[in-house]
Amino acid sequence: MSRIAFVNPAYGPGHYSRASRSPAVAKSATVYYPVWLCYAAGWAESRGHDVSILDAAATLLPHEDVVRSLLEKRPDVVVVDTTTPSIASDLRLATLVRDALPSVRIVAVGTHASACPEAVLGSCQALDAVAVGEYDQSIEEYASASDPSGVPGLVCRGAGKVASYAPREPMGDLDRLPFVTRVYKDHLDVRDYFFSTARHPMIMTITGHGCPNRCSWCLYPQTMHGHRYRVRSPANVVDEFEYVSKELPGVREIGVEDDTFTARRSRAREICELILRRGLKVRWWANVRADLDLETMRLMKRAGCRLFIVGFESGSQDVLDRMHKGIRLDQAETFMKNARRLRVSVRACFVVGQPGETIESMNRTLRYAIRLNPDTAQFFPMIVYPGTEAFETALSCGWLTTDDFSAWLTEKGTHNYVLKTGELTPEAVNDFVSHATKAFYLRPRVVLRTALGMATSWQELRRVFHVIRRFAGFLTG
Repeated sequence: MSRIAFVNPAYGPGHYSRASRSPAVAKSATVYYPVWLCYAAGWAESRGHDVSILDAAATLLPHEDVVRSLLEKRPDVVVVDTTTPSIASDLRLATLVRDALPSVRIVAVGTHASACPEAVLGSCQALDAVAVGEYDQSIEEYASASDPSGVPGLVCRGAGKVASYAPREPMGDLDRLPFVTRVYKDHLDVRDYFFSTARHPMIMTITGHGCPNRCSWCLYPQTMHGHRYRVRSPANVVDEFEYVSKELPGVREIGVEDDTFTARRSRAREICELILRRGLKVRWWANVRADLDLETMRLMKRAGCRLFIVGFESGSQDVLDRMHKGIRLDQAETFMKNARRLRVSVRACFVVGQPGETIESMNRTLRYAIRLNPDTAQFFPMIVYPGTEAFETALSCGWLTTDDFSAWLTEKGTHNYVLKTGELTPEAVNDFVSHATKAFYLRPRVVLRTALGMATSWQELRRVFHVIRRFAGFLTG
């Protein structure tokens, strides 16, 4: 069996949340787990390989220190995660590893490598292969194979050229995957990770791959997991919740990071009912859609769900329709009314700069966000990633203002709009995001709500202060 090192490289001036749906250094101090790397590491470990995980993004470990650590571990295979903004830096790490360990096999994974495998291999001679899409099985089989040409899902370098092999059929029975929370326990320190609206320390897991919805800019369904929602069984999910409560007693909250946990509502309800039948006292959050019905919301709350994360995206129905959101404005208003009625917290996401967007429609979104009044709100410029419909549209229309992927982020590591569409410019959209964030959070009622939240407990005071200390620089800058 092989020694496999999984590396989540550092990037930018802070904690780079590479596994986020829009990777960046978060304004709110959020630090994501390297969830997909950890699933692949757990799969390889369950099949007898000796694995290690270096989360340099969470520990702020420079590339040179990553190389020194790998020299000590002497792996046979190094797996490097990639994203679009960080790709040049990620490949620089691969080159440093190659120089230090000439005989090691190096594989790139992640959203950018999956979207552009031939280009990534062609631009970095240090790489031996790219694993496209879901790579759990591909990496394990690559590490075991004497000839990688028979491994589905890989694009390999051979005989001086890049050769593509057969795509891999996505895993159907996700119960075969080990609990990612067990991988965290064995290889990471849960205190290194943070979610701004969650109790700390928290943990993140996945209960289903893929998303049936077709939002034009959404990254993971288009580059990694597809649109068929494949799920773990309710019993398997609740077994993991129980594992966390017993084996990681310091963890105060579980995040269900499926693209849309409620894509199959009957299953979501089964999970909740099983949590209640087992008498588990767990607190958790989930990504949901604004069309979620009241009864499912009520059951989720009874089962311990404290927070809904929902993409409202826009206050313009025309813009929502153009991005294929499949949600009506009135559904979002009903959703917020029901959430307030149940006293479930809501973290709302809004994306501006879509095709057809105008200054007026962006301002309409801000007024809409204030009217909905969720507990927290994020305003993002639309970031177009290779492999998505939004990127292809921008490319074909000539809207991209740069081909330097590092420009997808600012010098602070935060999101940067790089399109010029009609009346919208990068400056107009970036300025609006800053303005909207200040307009939402500096309202007296929000300031008071935050202050009251800090007064509930010492732990909440510490959590909110940590967020404010990071966030204040963006609100006052």
